[in-house]
Amino acid sequence: SGKSSGDGAKAAEAKRERYIRENGVTRHLILVRHGQYDETHKEDSKRILTPLGRKQAELTGKRLGEFIRGVNEEFGPCRVKVVRVSDLARAKETADIIYENMDLENFDGDTIHRSQPDPLLNEGRPCHHIPGGKARTSAIEKTDEHHPRIEHAFRKYFFRADPPAPADELQQDEPDAVVATSASTHTKKTLEQTKESDGNTESPLKPDPQHEFEIIVCHANVIRYFFCRALQLPPEAWLRLCIFNCSLTYFTIRPTGTVSCRMLGDIGHLPYEMNTFSMHTGFNW
Repeated sequence: SGKSSGDGAKAAEAKRERYIRENGVTRHLILVRHGQYDETHKEDSKRILTPLGRKQAELTGKRLGEFIRGVNEEFGPCRVKVVRVSDLARAKETADIIYENMDLENFDGDTIHRSQPDPLLNEGRPCHHIPGGKARTSAIEKTDEHHPRIEHAFRKYFFRADPPAPADELQQDEPDAVVATSASTHTKKTLEQTKESDGNTESPLKPDPQHEFEIIVCHANVIRYFFCRALQLPPEAWLRLCIFNCSLTYFTIRPTGTVSCRMLGDIGHLPYEMNTFSMHTGFNW
């Protein structure tokens, strides 16, 4: 009957959704605001990081390097596939310093690719904001110009991974686990020393193949807008958020499409004397 066939279709769809949830890949996006930079110039080529901004980027690279290499079986390595960046000088310089300080010389996993700078990620006014006073005509025009580009960037980078092949299309024999990267040389040595003392000869740490990470170095307005859009909050609230220099904002996108924010403007890797929001220092402003 029509009812039984409908019930069967619903059951099959529920089974398929459960299979995707359990076997699909979770995408992890870590957005990094650039370090403090010289705002006294109008030319982008001269708007480079301050000495403090470079130090902020160094410590950010070290923190992200720990994610990549992992520490032990409980805090295992993260499979970072690519580092992306906007096309503005301060972001590109920050990305360079981050990459240099990840300690990838001691990492024997897959190469972490660096994408070409993407102008879609450049700073701008992503949308009109509420609350707000009377807006200048120039601000309205600039917002109307920038919004389509930044919205395009959001749609380009925020998406769920392709669903896994249906169970009936997979091989009958259980395949060996496929991993893209392994632990760093340093982690291997530490693990091997521990195993020798324990009489344990298991293989070194490997990341979970059902999780893949991307690092995107860009700008405060862009990150604030992405946060609102990703969590389906009114994007007009973007200006009420505060994203410090070299802070981390971290999203997960589950294979079912559910988006969560694990960090918003996290600066736990920076000491207080390195906490800046543009040219504002500390919290008394």
